[in-house]
Order: sequence, then C-alpha cells, then structure tokens
Amino acid sequence: MNDARDDEPVRIPRVYLDWNATTPPHPDVLHAMECVSRETWANPSSIHAEGRRSRAVIEAARDSVGRFARASARDVLFTSGATEANNLALFHATAVVTSRIEHPSEVRVAEHLERRGRTVVWLPVPEAGRIDVEDVRRCVEGLPSHFVVALMAVNHETGVLQPLREVSEIVRRAGGSLHVDATQAAGKVPADAWLVGDSVSLGAHKLRGPKGIGALVLRSRSAVEPVLVGGAQERGLRPGTLDPALAAGFGVAVKRAADGGVERYAALSGLRDALEQAFAHVSEVNGGVAPRAPHVSNLSFEGWRGDELAASLDLAGVAVSSGSACSAGTLEPSSVVRAMHGAARAASAVRFSLGDETTAADIEAAIDVTLRILRRRS
Repeated sequence: MNDARDDEPVRIPRVYLDWNATTPPHPDVLHAMECVSRETWANPSSIHAEGRRSRAVIEAARDSVGRFARASARDVLFTSGATEANNLALFHATAVVTSRIEHPSEVRVAEHLERRGRTVVWLPVPEAGRIDVEDVRRCVEGLPSHFVVALMAVNHETGVLQPLREVSEIVRRAGGSLHVDATQAAGKVPADAWLVGDSVSLGAHKLRGPKGIGALVLRSRSAVEPVLVGGAQERGLRPGTLDPALAAGFGVAVKRAADGGVERYAALSGLRDALEQAFAHVSEVNGGVAPRAPHVSNLSFEGWRGDELAASLDLAGVAVSSGSACSAGTLEPSSVVRAMHGAARAASAVRFSLGDETTAADIEAAIDVTLRILRRRS
C-alpha cells in the first residue's frame, strides 16, 4: 500500500477499471486490421478482383462470428455496433416487453415505440436487479403475436445476470421471441448464459475488437425489418458499405474470446471480491445478492456523488465510471441503480469493471487511492 499522507497528491501509473465502457484493442486485432487496411481495402460490393478479396475477408469474419454465436454465418448481420443491432431487433415488434435496467439502446427504442402507439410493457425491477420470471409470465399474457421480450444477459452497470433460459421458455410458449443483448456477456460468462435468444446482439469493442462494428445474430430466423434504407448489403436489412478492416478485427476478437475468454474473466472474481471487501465499511454493493459476472462491481458510497468520486479517481490515475458510457456527457445518475434502489443511491454509484489484463497490483493501487480520497471527506 502507498504510505503517502492523505493530503498529498497520489502518484501511480494509470489504472484502467472501465472495461465495460470499452476494452483496449488486442494486439492481434490491431495487426489483422493493419494488414487488411493496407492490402484489402476495396469496396466489398464491387465485382472486380479487389472487391472480391475484400468480400472474402468479410465473409471469413462473418463465419467466425457465426461459430462464436453457434449460428449459421448467413444469420449474422453486421452493424455499426450493438446499439444499432438492438434497434434493428426491436423496431419491427408489435409489442415490446423490457425493463428500465436495460441498455439505453433498448430503453430508448421502447420509449420511441410507446410514443407512437405500440404496446410496451415495463417489467418490475426488484432491488436485486434480476428480473422475476413470474413477472415475465404475467406481462406476456394476452400480447399480440410477434411481441419481443428484450433483456440483457449481463447488466452493463451492475454485472447482474438475468434468468434468460427460464424467460426464453415462457416467451416461446406465449408465441413471442426473446432478444438478448449479449454485449457484456459474450466471451466473459459461459455461452449458455447468453446463447438462448432468438436474436442476439454483439459489439466488437467489448471483446477487445474495434469500435464501429457489431452484429445482430438471428438464431431462429426472426422477422426483422430494416431501420435504414439504401443498398442491398446485409440482405437489404442493413445497407451501407462494410469496412473489411473492422470485420477482420471483429473476427479475430471473437476467436480470441472463444479461446479461453470465459476462463480469463472467471479468474477476475477474486480481484473483484477483494475490491468490494476493501470498501465494505464505506459502500453498498448494487446487485450483490444476485448472480453476477465476475468482473463488475457497482458500489454506492454514501456522502459522495458518483460523478465527483469518479472525477477524483481520474485525477489520481484510476479510470472508473458513474454510469453507462452511452450516457456520457450528462449529469444523470445511473438509471439502472435508480430503478433498483432509488435516486439517492444511484447518485452515489460508481462502477469498477475489470478486464483480462487487470492485475492484483492494479486493484491494490485502486483500493489505496480510493480509500485515501474517501478519507479526505471523513
């Protein structure tokens, strides 16, 4: 531990504990992208030799993503990221069942559909942050055909896992489909925890891949209508020219995630637990009583605003967040924690999220710095 006085500035190397916001691109991903950018840059829709080579890169990546998601390559639609994939999965629905703890790219779509007269049913949010399957059963009764239940496999702010297998059985018996946002789950928790949806969204940059590409995997031939109109790319469901370099990076990222990703993340649970134990006397764990992914800890520190504590930690060399990265630039507290515990606890929430390069030394430094900052106000 650092022996410096509490009122002295902390001097440590940067510690990155915001892996749920984005992950650093892996060197293998960067190398693949560099090679493709230099050698295979043509438009993949062109029929000449250069275009065919670019197309081959994209189809190889599509095959890799399909294998990762245990689906046919034909059922993989490349998008600009998981946000677009979630939009594409939900906009066609006659009715949507979801909750206020979902990612903004699902919540905002549901709100948009509701304003336009579509049926939207909001599931109750228990304090544990884990949806009750009986609430799902009750909420889907009597819904029109082609309704969609939209849930995240792993919550982006608390790490809580949802009971997707039980939910999927209820939804299918009722004649609907289940859309799973697997962005924070894929490659981090066992595949059985997220490969249960009729459609699944993925984002490459959460897997140490590049930003700007994701996928919607239609595992049961779900009916999807385009959100954008234009060319015939991606079977006319997602028009626009694909970047072979991004696709290549995505392909490498999912191969790496499939090769030991779950084991690498499982090994982080001890570090996550050590972090929470160090702050047990000054914080409350949000979602701590529910099954969670091993790399996420969301803590509320009484007497602090989450954004102020996150800013203080940043100045001291520790990168964390006080809410979803997609809500950056606002002063809104965590909508997830607010739905679980109310506004006061949400306002004091900070998320620590670990990744496969997080070390014990990183956690020790983060604990030391955080405790010293907290003591300044005591």
